[in-house]
Amino acid sequence: MRPATAPSRRLSSRVKTTGSVWAYWNCQGHDDLSPVRDMSIGGLFLETDKKRIAGMLTRLHFLVEEGQIRADAVVRHVLPGTGLGLKFTAINEKDRAKLAALLTRLRRGHHATDRP
Repeated sequence: MRPATAPSRRLSSRVKTTGSVWAYWNCQGHDDLSPVRDMSIGGLFLETDKKRIAGMLTRLHFLVEEGQIRADAVVRHVLPGTGLGLKFTAINEKDRAKLAALLTRLRRGHHATDRP
């Protein structure tokens, strides 16, 4: 018998970015540029080998077709050598609208490539 898996605590589903979205980010005075593996209106997963600790605050900047998006986030989980799961903590309304538009575009592109 396999153990039951815990249900996801996410309030919104993540969308794979297929390498098309990168984030410039700053955490405790250290800057970096990393690809975003997946994202949602509530957070994202950054691919990085940089070591960070859960609870650290992070400042994110994206420059995408929808325009510049800025957000504050907190490190929620760390996969050493792989990346960081971040939860958004602050996004202004203008940037939130651009993030929603980005997610809509990514979902459309993602579903289009899933069809046989």
